[in-house]
Amino acid sequence: MTKVRVNRLKRVPHTCGLSRGVAVLLFVAALSASAVKAQVAGLSSLSVLDMPASSHAAAFGMDYVSLAGGDISAALDNPSIISPSHNGQLSLTYMGMKAGTNFGTVAYGHTFDRFGSFVFGLRFCSYGFFEGYTYEDVSTGRFSAADYILSIGWGRAIDSSFSIGVNFKPVYSHYEDYSAFAIAFDVAGSYVSPSRRFSATIMGRNIGAQIATFDNTVEHIPYELTAGLSYKLKNAPFRFFFNYAEMQRWDLRYDDALNPTTETDPFTGQTTTQSPTAAFFDKLGRHLQAGVELSIGKVFKARMGYNYRKAAEMHAADVLNTSGLSFGVGFSWRGFDFAYSHNNYHLWQAPNYISITTDLRRFIKQ
Repeated sequence: MTKVRVNRLKRVPHTCGLSRGVAVLLFVAALSASAVKAQVAGLSSLSVLDMPASSHAAAFGMDYVSLAGGDISAALDNPSIISPSHNGQLSLTYMGMKAGTNFGTVAYGHTFDRFGSFVFGLRFCSYGFFEGYTYEDVSTGRFSAADYILSIGWGRAIDSSFSIGVNFKPVYSHYEDYSAFAIAFDVAGSYVSPSRRFSATIMGRNIGAQIATFDNTVEHIPYELTAGLSYKLKNAPFRFFFNYAEMQRWDLRYDDALNPTTETDPFTGQTTTQSPTAAFFDKLGRHLQAGVELSIGKVFKARMGYNYRKAAEMHAADVLNTSGLSFGVGFSWRGFDFAYSHNNYHLWQAPNYISITTDLRRFIKQ
C-alpha cells in the first residue's frame, strides 16, 4: 500500500492498383499531419495510449507491427490489418508490472456482411490502491487509479495489396476523485506485396483531444505519425521489422542531467560538446525500432527487438544497460495461439506480456 499526499486545492494531470494505393497512403499522411503536436517525454498526457496492446508488438519493442494477417490483438494497434480472417477471433493479453500495476486487453473480431470487418477491444491499466493524505497529514481514505480505453476498429481492403483502417478510441481516466475523458483516432494505410514477403504501413496514431480534463487545462494526447515495414527472406525463415516513429518531430531529445550532451571539466573548465555527426545519429536513432522474427512452420515463432530511444533515455552510468532490448516467443497448440514477450523499459522495470488467442467459432456447433 502506498501513502500518497493528495492536494485537494490543485488537481494534478496524468503524465503516466499502385496509383490507388499511393493515394490511400497520402490521404493517411495528410489527415494525420493536421493534428501534429510535439511529443517529447512529459509534454503529453494519457501516455497509456502509447502502450502496445499485443505481445507480438511488445516483443519487438514497437508500438505496432505492419504485417497483415497477424493476430487480432495486433489489430488493436494497427487497424489497417483488420480483415475477415479475424472474424470470430478472441484474444486476451495481460501484463504485470511492479507496485500493483496491471495492464490488460481483450479483443474480439467480427465481420458483418454489409459493413465489413471490425475489431472491438478494451484496454485497462490499473495502478492499484493508495492511501491519500493532505499536506497536514490527515487521512483522506483509500483510493484507486486507472485508465480505460475502448477501441472500435474497422478495416477494409482496397485491392489485393492495399488496405485502410480506422480505430475509434474513447479514453477514460479516474484517479481518486479526479477524472478526465478524451477521444482519439488511429488512421492507417497498409501495402502488402503480391508475394506477401514485403509489407508497409503509414499511420497517424492518437489523433484527438481531451473532452473533460483533470483541472480545466486541456493537454495534448500523445499524437504520433509513424511508418513501418517488414520483409521476409526468400530462402530463410526470418522476417525483419523496422519502424520509423515520431515522424512529426526530428529532435526527440530533451535535457537530461544524468546524460548531458555538453560537459564541463571541473578542473580545467574546458567544455566538451557532442559532435554534429554524433548528434545527427543520436537524433536519427531515437526514431528507429528494429526487430526480427524466426518462424518454424506455423507452430513456433521467436522474436527479438531493439529500441534505441528507450536505451538512450534509460541509460545509467557505469551499469550494463539492457533497456530497449525485448524478446518473445509464440506457439500454437490445439487451436490456441500463445505468445509471451519481455520488454526492458529500464533496469528495474521489465514487464512481461502474456497473450492467448483462439477462434470462438471452433466451440460453436454449426
